[in-house]
Amino acid sequence: MTSTLNTRLRVLDLFCCQGGAGMGYHLAGLDVTGIDSSPQPRYPFRFIQGDAIDYVREHGADFDFIHASPPCQRYSRAQKIQHRDHPDLIAPTRAALEATGRPFVIENVEEAARELRDPVILCAAAFGMRTYRHRLFETGGGFTFAPPLHPGHWAPLTKMGRPRAAGHFAHYVGNFSGVAEARTDMQVPWMNRDGIRECIPPAYTQHIAAAFLASRLEVAA
Repeated sequence: MTSTLNTRLRVLDLFCCQGGAGMGYHLAGLDVTGIDSSPQPRYPFRFIQGDAIDYVREHGADFDFIHASPPCQRYSRAQKIQHRDHPDLIAPTRAALEATGRPFVIENVEEAARELRDPVILCAAAFGMRTYRHRLFETGGGFTFAPPLHPGHWAPLTKMGRPRAAGHFAHYVGNFSGVAEARTDMQVPWMNRDGIRECIPPAYTQHIAAAFLASRLEVAA
């Protein structure tokens, strides 16, 4: 049963997209507010359209915990191959988060490792999914968490755009095949393909939320 303590704690979900991260915090019993510069009609919680960095500068201290997923296009292999230029949002996001004095995580892709400080890696296979989807999480504001055991990658990945082969893991990126399977595998039934290929599986942030709640109970004790 969710405690009354949990329901009073508020999470700010920056660059929220369709709400994969937000759902994990919600499942842990936290009150979630999402911020994104684009309309997000599929976002399942309270949503405010606006600039995420501006919003956290003005209102971040009103929340108990802050999650930030700055757009990863600057760091992705596909964008580098296409020679596209995107702004670095990790550094200004970090500066805004640190100014709040609140505990936080900054999430991004593996290619952003050099921009993140001592990140923790989470893998979907560790949560029982049939994909790997590595994501990095920098922690701050006095908060840290430990990842679950990272299993070996024994199953091969089916190539992008093809249905998942028997015994393979899926690669939910680009114009991938199998939206219905991805929704079930990552537990994001409200999302479309656009949301799925960029999302954090809710299991990741539910794990992070559990660590955050445990740290609050330790302080209270």
